[in-house]
Amino acid sequence: MDLALLRTFVTVHRAGSFTRAAALLGLSQPAVTSQIRTLERQLGRPLFLRQARGVTPTTIGDELAHRAAPHLDALVEIAEGDLDEEKGVRTLHLAGPPEFTAARALPALTPLVSQGLAVRASFLDSAEDVLDGLAAGHHDLAISTARPRGGLLTSTPLCDEEHVLVAAPRWAARLAPETLLRTGAVVLEQLPVVEVHESLPFVSRYWAAVFEGKPAQAATVVAPDLRAVLDSAAAGAGLAVLPRYLCEDALESGRLVALLDPPVPPLRTYFLVVRTGTLALPPIARAHECLLRAAGGW
Repeated sequence: MDLALLRTFVTVHRAGSFTRAAALLGLSQPAVTSQIRTLERQLGRPLFLRQARGVTPTTIGDELAHRAAPHLDALVEIAEGDLDEEKGVRTLHLAGPPEFTAARALPALTPLVSQGLAVRASFLDSAEDVLDGLAAGHHDLAISTARPRGGLLTSTPLCDEEHVLVAAPRWAARLAPETLLRTGAVVLEQLPVVEVHESLPFVSRYWAAVFEGKPAQAATVVAPDLRAVLDSAAAGAGLAVLPRYLCEDALESGRLVALLDPPVPPLRTYFLVVRTGTLALPPIARAHECLLRAAGGW
């Protein structure tokens, strides 16, 4: 079987579209379509179901992808590894949420960088974008807040992120903790809200877990970066819900105050995700192990 046909097939399977696969491969869409049809004729089975938006693999298509993809990835690693070894460098393409990747993952990979690993990081807010990019081959290793489905991607729990309801001291002084525990509406009535999006993803998740309800007020300040949310809240712009790892220093210094200490704090789990079979590749395996080891201290 022609390896070029298999490479095109795996790329289409990961991209979910002939058009996206063509862009990744540097081919025309008719060329990709022709190669897939050739492979289907050789196998005597349809590999994809054509839909209005992209393609969906058949059962045979899924089985072939799961069997072929790890071996194709290994061949690419061998080919690229020879070039990298001439330079003394291996490159890892890592994707994940901006703040967590910057504050946790990249520093944790420093020991591997000193051993010759080069890292290229992509910051993506959407877990869907992270997983789609990994499946399409844009990244080698991904950190996601969602566990992928199906067999194309393999995930391992990395760590839990605790969320904390915080505000500047001048706002916290106005609120009684016992009142806050009774109803979250009181908080929103008295304080403006700082968030990363109009939909209040962090505040809504906190309210559902702690108050078993929904926030009743719109955000006053919206900034699509948790570090900007932290600085705005510390400056007195309003309350915010932040990961503890991100606001720990501000809490210890008194720039922010935790408004509540619930018996069971809201948590969000991060997952390390790879394409199935690629943990056999040394750079990915070492980075995966390094991050898991570092997470034990987070």
